[in-house]
Amino acid sequence: MTTGRLPLLSDVARILYSAADIRRRVRQLGDAITRDYAGRSPALITMLKGGTVFLSDLIRQVRLPLRVDFMSISRYEERAEESGVVRILKDLDQDIGDEDVLIVEDIVDTGLTLSYLISALGSRRPASVEVCTLLDKTARRIPVLPIRYQGFECPDRFVVGYGLDFMERYRNLPDILEVMDLQALQQDPDALMGFLHGEPPRIGG
Repeated sequence: MTTGRLPLLSDVARILYSAADIRRRVRQLGDAITRDYAGRSPALITMLKGGTVFLSDLIRQVRLPLRVDFMSISRYEERAEESGVVRILKDLDQDIGDEDVLIVEDIVDTGLTLSYLISALGSRRPASVEVCTLLDKTARRIPVLPIRYQGFECPDRFVVGYGLDFMERYRNLPDILEVMDLQALQQDPDALMGFLHGEPPRIGG
């Protein structure tokens, strides 16, 4: 008699970038920003909520006077993905006129929303606008974007961890996971909780 094998969490997702990989790359990005903005005081801006984890680690690696600010934007509505136009739910707390602005993103996918944000922030007359993203999913890119700082090239997979979520879960994972079986995760949104506790246990019943 043959019994079905219980699936492993490793069949659903695997570690794409470890916490150690991320720490090392964030330190390198911080060094580059420190060097490139020497003598200046940049304003680092990120989108709530996903970018906050990356931002908090990045600013501790930048050895310059700086400030941070936050925006919150709406999810795509009907046909909005085709234009990249979004609704701003929370705007910046301070004016960015004449400041060097660095947009800090957790991940850049199609780039449509980022393109819109670059244009919108650029209209406020900053001294400069640049982009730093931890993950760059160029396989899905639509517009050509000037991304000055790139952490990792991201495969065309759904990813979670280190600020990136699935149904508000997994933002607190120290690693970034590549989800190979999105359907399994959709059926059981808690399926990857084992990654919070070390070696992934078996799932299923």
